[in-house]
Amino acid sequence: MAVEKKLSEKTLKKVYNRHYQLLGCFNYERQMSTGYAWTMMPALRELYADDPAEMKKGVKRHLEFFNCATTPSPFIVGITCAMEEQNASAEPGEYDASAITSVKTALMGPLAGIGDSFFWGTFRVIGAGIGAPLAVAGNFLGPLLYFLLNFIPSEIVRRLGFKIGYEGGSSFLTRISADGTLQKLTEAARIMGLIVIGAMIPSMVKVNLAAVLNINGAEIVLQSIVDQVCPYLLPLLLTFGCYRLLNKKISGTAIMIGLLVLGVAATALHIL
Repeated sequence: MAVEKKLSEKTLKKVYNRHYQLLGCFNYERQMSTGYAWTMMPALRELYADDPAEMKKGVKRHLEFFNCATTPSPFIVGITCAMEEQNASAEPGEYDASAITSVKTALMGPLAGIGDSFFWGTFRVIGAGIGAPLAVAGNFLGPLLYFLLNFIPSEIVRRLGFKIGYEGGSSFLTRISADGTLQKLTEAARIMGLIVIGAMIPSMVKVNLAAVLNINGAEIVLQSIVDQVCPYLLPLLLTFGCYRLLNKKISGTAIMIGLLVLGVAATALHIL
């Protein structure tokens, strides 16, 4: 019979304090993944202390791509802690650990938009609007007010978000796991993630043919022909090609270097 595992208050405090370092090791391949794994390490050590194999799986799980505004991120961290508790308490094969990654992926996009809008686009602007004139006038309240107007709302959201994510997430996940809703939500999150990525391809991946054929004085723009066949076909094929390379365990860094070399060479040859 599985033994229910719960994180101690001391460990939860360590996890919360570590989240301030989410951006401490940012990289272009997996964004905040290293910071997220570092944040979760105290929880993973406590939950999987007697199972090194599961411990390694947990570390790898949280080294996957993650990118979100830092202020609402503790909410995701709290839910992740609750889900890791369930995974550690379940019998082998009873809990789908990929659901942890799916929930993180489903939440980080919407919360990033909310976090950036409020804390970068609202409170920071208000703080600068109030603090800057005072600072220019030589009043020490200028930088102080700017700091407080940014820090206080952010800290409230961070602490409440972590508490709600962990406590609410734990009971909520227990309830939806029992009736099968979690599995449905996980699958829905995966589908939504694929849809979002698919929608991002034409706006973020740019591949345009520069070659122009001259046949009997008539110029034929190859890019326009490709667009008539299927708009954004080349960005789609490039994305699928990168995805195939990733499935073959080729690192994202190697793929980016290859794309850089390919882009320079194709431009020099007037292909792109």
